[in-house]
Amino acid sequence: MIEGKKVVVVLPAYNAEATLARTLGEIDQSIIDEIVLVDDASSDRTVELAHKLGIRHIVVHERNKGYGGNQKTCYDYALRIGADIVIMLHPDYQYTPKLLPVMAYMIASGLYDVVLGSRILGGGALKGGMPLYKYIANRFLTAFQNFFLGAKLSEYHTGYRAYSRHVLESLRWQLNSDDYIFDNEFLSQVIYAGFRIGEVSCPTRYFPEASSINFHRSVKYGMGVLRVTIQHVLAQWKIYPHRRYAICQAPSTNPSPSPIQSAPSASA
Repeated sequence: MIEGKKVVVVLPAYNAEATLARTLGEIDQSIIDEIVLVDDASSDRTVELAHKLGIRHIVVHERNKGYGGNQKTCYDYALRIGADIVIMLHPDYQYTPKLLPVMAYMIASGLYDVVLGSRILGGGALKGGMPLYKYIANRFLTAFQNFFLGAKLSEYHTGYRAYSRHVLESLRWQLNSDDYIFDNEFLSQVIYAGFRIGEVSCPTRYFPEASSINFHRSVKYGMGVLRVTIQHVLAQWKIYPHRRYAICQAPSTNPSPSPIQSAPSASA
């Protein structure tokens, strides 16, 4: 707990058996109150290993719901167990857990509502193994969205993110895609609603066990980013307000506390 705020780390897992122990081993559990793992119908021993490693909150999808669908379960569960700060960390060890305290403090301090772990800040993305085509696409799509969305982020495509409870309760992320474009849709909602976004430099790790979408899926994702940008602009100009943005609540620097519900069972 930080500044009286409950910190919950959510792990959207899919075939993470090879990297889960390393990821969990670097989490500073002195400031993390709960860890939630949501397994998206893995074909390996991810769930069995999670139990052996002592993770209390484990949710298992009977069928694969996709990257976005996994996150929806993660955030819903975290809110149900009373999280004030929710940090999504991929259990594939691509993002270092050592940044969790920094990201949590940035929100607990009241300075930011959302914090992103950026692979671009620090300039080590390519040295860390990011494929050149992904780096070029990242820079192009980020510049494109910064221009049209009016933000100044170093990247929009990181999977390392921290949210305040107020953000998760204010935005209709449940309406977003169940696919990889979920992250970009959510960040578009955050910008549209005017929440404060902070970034920290995050080392990049690309290795065989780390999950990464292939070229075909990357192209599909890129087209999705262009679609999200157009929808964002149309909503901002009041031409065609997509329902994703229709009822975004205005951000508050001092939101009233939400009622904390009792924690559900460790597995679902």
